[in-house]
Amino acid sequence: MKKILIVTDAWEPQVNGVVTTMTTVTKKLKEKKYNVEVLHPGHFHTFPLPNYPEISVAWNFWDLKKKIQKIKPDFIHISVEGPLGITARHFCLEHNLPYTSAIHTKFPEYIYERFGIGLDVTRGLLKWFHNSAAKTLVNTPSHKEELTKDGFTNLVLWSRGFDEDIFYPDETKEKDGPLLYVGRVAIEKNIEEFLKMPSEQKKVVVGGGPMLNKFQKKYPDVEFLGFKTGKELADIYRKASCFVFPSKTDTFGIVLIEALACGTPIAAFNVTGPRDIVHEGINGSLDSHDLSAAVDRALKVNTSGVIASSKTYTWDRVAEQFIDSLVPLK
Repeated sequence: MKKILIVTDAWEPQVNGVVTTMTTVTKKLKEKKYNVEVLHPGHFHTFPLPNYPEISVAWNFWDLKKKIQKIKPDFIHISVEGPLGITARHFCLEHNLPYTSAIHTKFPEYIYERFGIGLDVTRGLLKWFHNSAAKTLVNTPSHKEELTKDGFTNLVLWSRGFDEDIFYPDETKEKDGPLLYVGRVAIEKNIEEFLKMPSEQKKVVVGGGPMLNKFQKKYPDVEFLGFKTGKELADIYRKASCFVFPSKTDTFGIVLIEALACGTPIAAFNVTGPRDIVHEGINGSLDSHDLSAAVDRALKVNTSGVIASSKTYTWDRVAEQFIDSLVPLK
């Protein structure tokens, strides 16, 4: 049985798209009879990330190399560019072992929004990390095109999926439900564009993050529900009349296809991620500058087109793409 080692700095109990992707793909790989080992922060001593306590960072990351040698994998995938990812990269290069990596987010833009560090600096670090990989998995064609122009190499497309047993439409869906946002309540998500947007409809936010307390006080008319998962989250999608996605830094956004699967159209900016998923007038609307205008148009689309557009996104397909990308160590 082939053994796949996944090294990741993002894992449960974190709640985000990276964790959802890697935990689900790991489950699918095991269903396909692969032996999968995951080295994540839970295997190490950790400390909470300043200003982001829900994220734990491994500090004795030097122990990773011994753990890799003990596992003796046939394939190595490095999921995140954190302390464990950097250590795994060093191990692979030191022993001349090919590995695959993945770019899940627009990391340079995230860092710029949070800390003001120049994009050229972080893009350079990202290229240093990923261009030594045999293959780097990226989420969408538009993001792949951007990265190629920036000098990234060996890029391979890797889609996303949703759980059809949980995320499905309500045939009695009404158009007067609330406007919904699901995701981290953080500056890099551009969520305030949604919160301050003029609208007569109720606004609902699902998720937590470093800006939650501030925005709860600043926008008392918005209902903040905190973290929700599974059927409870799906019910919230189903009740919403429109899913509003203000982020300009996401490369895909699993929440987008979860919303579509529940019959909820999307309103977003015309940027990487939404640009590859939202089809104007069919499952939502995009606008380069005016989120309110996108919402107004999205509310007019036919629900059947929304639901149909989600059907190509399956976790089985995502797992197969991951398998096809793997490069054997020997």
